[in-house]
Amino acid sequence: MASAPKILILNGPNLNLLGLREPHIYGHTTLSDIEASCRQHAEALGLVVDFQQSNSESTLIGWIHEARTSQDGIIINPAAYTHTSVAIMDALKGVALPTVEIHLSNTHQREDFRKVSYVSQVAFGVICGFGAQGYIMALDAMAKKLINEQEA
Repeated sequence: MASAPKILILNGPNLNLLGLREPHIYGHTTLSDIEASCRQHAEALGLVVDFQQSNSESTLIGWIHEARTSQDGIIINPAAYTHTSVAIMDALKGVALPTVEIHLSNTHQREDFRKVSYVSQVAFGVICGFGAQGYIMALDAMAKKLINEQEA
């Protein structure tokens, strides 16, 4: 990797409503706030980020497929698709890029159906329960993973 590693940050359904939707669970930080923080932190780490959000499973899968030839890693908050989308899991498996799964809330403290994640089966790490700070933690983990792979 001669140039700065490129990281695709994907956000699933309803995350466009962050700051408005259930702030007692997800906080008051907007997705735009998170994107700005990610861009700033990524730059400090020497990473380039492509930050996307869609409510459409097919759009998310399309971006994952495109990442195979344009990105070095994926950070994904699949939101509700975490618990339902074998298709997103298969897409991530198919592109074989290092992946971190992230959730704003601690899904293990919520409803039983939220404790099941298809995405975690293909992610090298899962970060949940740290709110917006989890995205920064995911970038740190991804940077460390890519640096270790580059040095190996």
